[in-house]
Amino acid sequence: MSAFEFATATRIVFGPGSIKEAAPAAKSFGARVLVVTGKTSKRAEALLAGLKAAHLEYGAFQVPEEPTTEMVMRGADEARKQRCEVVIAFGGGSVIDAGKAIAALITNDGRLLDYLEVIGKGKALEKSAAPLIAIPTTAGTGAEVTRNAVLSSPEHRVKVSLRSPFLLPRLAIVDPELTYDLPPHLTAFTGLDALTQLIEAYLSIRANPLTDALCVEGISRAARSLPQAFGKGGKEGREDMALASLFSGLALANSGLGAVHGFAAPIGGMFHAPHGAVCAALLPPAMHVNLRALRQRQPCSPILPRFDFIAGLLTGDKAAAAEDGIQWLYQLTRDFQVPGLREHGIREEHVAEVSAKAGLASSMKGNPLPLNSAEREQILREALG
Repeated sequence: MSAFEFATATRIVFGPGSIKEAAPAAKSFGARVLVVTGKTSKRAEALLAGLKAAHLEYGAFQVPEEPTTEMVMRGADEARKQRCEVVIAFGGGSVIDAGKAIAALITNDGRLLDYLEVIGKGKALEKSAAPLIAIPTTAGTGAEVTRNAVLSSPEHRVKVSLRSPFLLPRLAIVDPELTYDLPPHLTAFTGLDALTQLIEAYLSIRANPLTDALCVEGISRAARSLPQAFGKGGKEGREDMALASLFSGLALANSGLGAVHGFAAPIGGMFHAPHGAVCAALLPPAMHVNLRALRQRQPCSPILPRFDFIAGLLTGDKAAAAEDGIQWLYQLTRDFQVPGLREHGIREEHVAEVSAKAGLASSMKGNPLPLNSAEREQILREALG
């Protein structure tokens, strides 16, 4: 067994009603809080009421879409201006990633570009970020327990990561009640993102026994509850998906991802395409091509039996073969009416460029094997729809 490391948020609180933990925790970190939300703070009313009751001063910063480098710099400026000591990120993965980056810039000197991969100097953060409380309102990204923040640079037409152990939140609060009112399409896209992360982390060449346990439990919960949450939106299904999303973040942060997220990075930078929808469209063809490539080039790979095991978890049939699991995924995306990548403006003429950029993406390093350009392009063409 190879050695491995596991790192996550300092403290994780899970359960219905756990949002009440936010104000006391924030007060233990400081007296002035920057609350980062989506395009409106309406869903955060209970959180804000708790901060008021705890006699905490707070300011608000809105992240209405996937965060850009310029948006994060504005947020950090606002936090400094208000002398904020604590950041609370309340929202989906975009909001939490923005909150992580803002918390880091509050305490670290220099420009954001000094610390970014690909388009910047890639310097390591020198100081711990300001205390961050991450509160997800969707069941998808697991960003509340990861050590990177994905940011878009429209100028460079890419998505890049700010990456550091200092970005791990001091507290992650996962309250399933915050996801009860998610509409079906967001339930589908965020849930399929979580399922993708669980599957890719389980198939990653950097998987370890601890991430394996999280992935197996997470895939089982997502397989039985994502259709339920999408259709009826019941509490039990929502709670399962909140836990599956948390497990996906814990796993990916410690074992890496694969081809789907390798493609999602350049697509997100080049096109106005929601991350979850992109992952949902790419997952079945990526599984199909990876399985075939392994059988052809690495037939003795220890990862191959994992495709069969995943099929059993998805279908509920222990005798299921890898192809059965892949067909289950194709059917699920049809049931959820997941649009092809063409709906996001991606065309045949973009395939070669996206494929080349994906081949260099950091997530590709965890893929079960290196995919050649023809295999990468096949995945994209199948996902066009």
